Amino acid sequence: MNQPTSAAATSRRDFLKTGSAVAGAVGFNLGLSSGLFAAGSDQLKVGLVGCGGRGTGAAGEALQADSQSKLVAVADLSLNAIDSSLGNLKANKRIEQQVAVTDANKFVGLDAFQKVIDQCDVVLLASPPGFRPVHLRAAVEAGKHIFTEKPMATDAPGVRSVIESVRIAKEKNLAVVAGYCWRYDLARRELFQRIHDGQIGEVVAVYGTYLTSPVKPMPPASTRPEGITDLEWMVRNWYNFTFLSGDGLVEQAIHTVDWLQWAMKDVPPVSCTAIGGRQVPAHGGNIFDHIEVNYEWANGARGFLAQRQIVGCHNENNLLIMGTKGTGFIKGGVGITGASPWKYEGPNPNMYQVEHDEFFDSIRTGKHINNGDRMVTSTLAGIMGRMAGYTGKQVTWEMAMNSQQVLIPEIKGWDTKVEVPPLARPGVTPFI
Repeated sequence: MNQPTSAAATSRRDFLKTGSAVAGAVGFNLGLSSGLFAAGSDQLKVGLVGCGGRGTGAAGEALQADSQSKLVAVADLSLNAIDSSLGNLKANKRIEQQVAVTDANKFVGLDAFQKVIDQCDVVLLASPPGFRPVHLRAAVEAGKHIFTEKPMATDAPGVRSVIESVRIAKEKNLAVVAGYCWRYDLARRELFQRIHDGQIGEVVAVYGTYLTSPVKPMPPASTRPEGITDLEWMVRNWYNFTFLSGDGLVEQAIHTVDWLQWAMKDVPPVSCTAIGGRQVPAHGGNIFDHIEVNYEWANGARGFLAQRQIVGCHNENNLLIMGTKGTGFIKGGVGITGASPWKYEGPNPNMYQVEHDEFFDSIRTGKHINNGDRMVTSTLAGIMGRMAGYTGKQVTWEMAMNSQQVLIPEIKGWDTKVEVPPLARPGVTPFI
């Protein structure tokens, strides 16, 4: 895989247009059999919080996963975003009849998430990550099954809130599926299973990359529309603020962090150091545009991750897992070299669809998937790396988990004052 976006990782937005064609072409369906369906009351009402590309894609996949599901309520900070999302969903002939959102169930505003949760059985959480801990808690307390995009928080207090939400979800036997989508890719599943079974021996080092262009560049202040508050301007450009996105490592390259964690059987690292900074003007944002993190595990294994979001540079999204008997790789394919070579040659269904097929199957069968523990570990491992890079300090797992640094403020309205810290300076910015 030479580019961050590959054929195997068709975007959620593109899949809305091509989903049925892809399903037919690969001849692979993990959806529910008709025998699991019942009439009337067995309809699953789906709600969507966050109507951007990811949220719209997740809604499309949810509806395709279960023909008796209906999208009944949506929330966003913009009515235009809602209408655009619904238009894209209805354009998919396979699911257009399942899009049943009335004007009364289009909710706009900072409190719109709760109104959606009140209307549905299954909620899809795809708003900016800074809001995720609050949205997760509301959903589990209401007893809803949840698909939650990654990451699950942008700071340690948020992670601790998510840990409690995961506990509540387990007590209530709720399905919780995380947007760490590669865990639902069949090739990577087999690779990591072979590694866990010892095919490359003991894992001694893992090297991952996520080198790409900015997801949502911060526009100059001169482009800011008149009349909007500071908070609204930040939310419109959420990717560029650590309290809303976490930054490029925590929001996008968290997939690579998740690969490292997967290789290490989801055992958290004991410590990490990092270097990083900002090469391109931030225009008021406060995230680094590159960072390199060095993780260490208790058994002496090391993990290295290189992340960059700068236009005009080399792009790649690869992984090498080095063991005492061989090397696993995700690079131009998926396989293993060394004493017991292997290369994946099986089916490659769309991993986003597999994720929702398995999610809804678990709901229908009562064998509820709960990705909660590993989604928390991967999220905090990313935050831990950011802490090390922004402060220049060595950060232990305990320091990260117990951090009192609150990035996301209590937001009560668009006039809420948010103090955005300046761009971090390693060696100067304190660790709290």
